[in-house]
Amino acid sequence: MIYYKGKVEAVRIRQDSSELHLIVDDNLEDLRRQRCREVQVGIDDGRTISPAQRRKAYATLRDIGDHTGYAPEEIKQIMKIEHMLRVGDQKVISLSDCTMTDAREFINTLMEYALKEGIILTESGLMRTDDIDCYLIQCIRYRRCCICGKPADIHHVDAIGMGRNRQQVDDSSHEIAALCRMHHTISHQMGWDRFADSYHVYGIRRDRTEVDNEQSHHK
Repeated sequence: MIYYKGKVEAVRIRQDSSELHLIVDDNLEDLRRQRCREVQVGIDDGRTISPAQRRKAYATLRDIGDHTGYAPEEIKQIMKIEHMLRVGDQKVISLSDCTMTDAREFINTLMEYALKEGIILTESGLMRTDDIDCYLIQCIRYRRCCICGKPADIHHVDAIGMGRNRQQVDDSSHEIAALCRMHHTISHQMGWDRFADSYHVYGIRRDRTEVDNEQSHHK
């Protein structure tokens, strides 16, 4: 996922939606070439980092430090640099007084690093993330179970159907989730609706994950 900064030039309120006019300080030629039609917009509302966000960040930093062997202060500085590279920001984040938006993105960086490196957290990533949508997409990208963080396969939430050739079916709009074999089996035993309600997860449209992967190659 690529992040851009810009300004909101105008907001037009419609009956069931809003229209934003954005000026972004980057060349979006890649976005136009890929013909992206869906984006996520985060609005910095100025609120500072919450105690819950701070707890999630430090708990995840501790798990990453334990895995890599770095001391707490060392891993915090390393991950701050990792975050700067990920979001393309030259400003070093401060966990004492950053905004809630910046804190959410820093936690996203920590979660992505843990999933990419196969770091099993001391509690489910679902309890650590501050952005469930981003987390579920990251789990699919790195093939890590969204429940426990172990190696995962892709589970089709809305099955294509028995006897149909997946290679001949356009499944870009189907919903998928990354689940290890154990949780994959449990989801079939419980049924997806009950499983999703119990674990507080949901499926992600495949075309959204493919857009994210394409964007990640241009970072």
